[in-house]
Amino acid sequence: MPRFAANLSFLFQEEPFLDRFEAAAAQGFQAVEFTFPYDHAPAAVAMAMRNAGLQVVLFNAPPGDMERGERGLAALPGRQRDFRNAMARAFEFAAALNCPRIHVMAGLEQPGVDRRLMEACYMDNLAWAAEQASAGGIMLMIEPINHRDIPHFFLDDCDFAEKVITEIGAPNLRLQFDLYHAQILHGDLTKRLERQLPFIGHMQIANPPDRREPGNGEINFAYLFERIDALGYDGWIGCEYRPSGATAESLDWIRPYGVVPANKARLNP
Repeated sequence: MPRFAANLSFLFQEEPFLDRFEAAAAQGFQAVEFTFPYDHAPAAVAMAMRNAGLQVVLFNAPPGDMERGERGLAALPGRQRDFRNAMARAFEFAAALNCPRIHVMAGLEQPGVDRRLMEACYMDNLAWAAEQASAGGIMLMIEPINHRDIPHFFLDDCDFAEKVITEIGAPNLRLQFDLYHAQILHGDLTKRLERQLPFIGHMQIANPPDRREPGNGEINFAYLFERIDALGYDGWIGCEYRPSGATAESLDWIRPYGVVPANKARLNP
């Protein structure tokens, strides 16, 4: 049966960030993920996690200056020092949260910069970061993102991501396979899952075209969850969708998979 993690940057936005841990636990989640926790101290996030009895399975490394439109640093020539500082900050949070995965965003294509130069920078930065992460038992994730959500994102192809992982050859560098992005980028999700499963270290879900919950969009997730189980994937699947209403009301689809509110779990052991 699939194991689902609540993405606290998308779900439970009815609550302040640190209160979302308890909200996720109350709805039956055992694990969470999120994008950027850096507005809070690592100790504060760790306390919220422990108080809710949850584990954190993934978060993103700092993406650069979000207000200036930056969406990652790994592929940006001339920003290697900024990238290493960002990874140091991410490693600090990973240690405090005992989190085994960090998503490293590539960044945006740079006008006038040869893509080959960006690719070389990307490969060098990821190889360095993977070596640093291995000391803490951390897996680094790279995620292809479609240009509708992030125009000009450098890593926009699952096959290119596989090439990067293969050429770097680090055992702790894996593919973050978001079925929402992959559907928009490529389609043919079943065959792609079958072929790329050996490279996948984490999955995420949302339903195109509006990035809603399963059952509200074009992907037949019930079928795909059966295939993911049959393929032997036993990792986490992050729920990184925009609820069509209140978060709790968007979770009917997940109940058959054992994620039930805490009060109902006590009544029905």
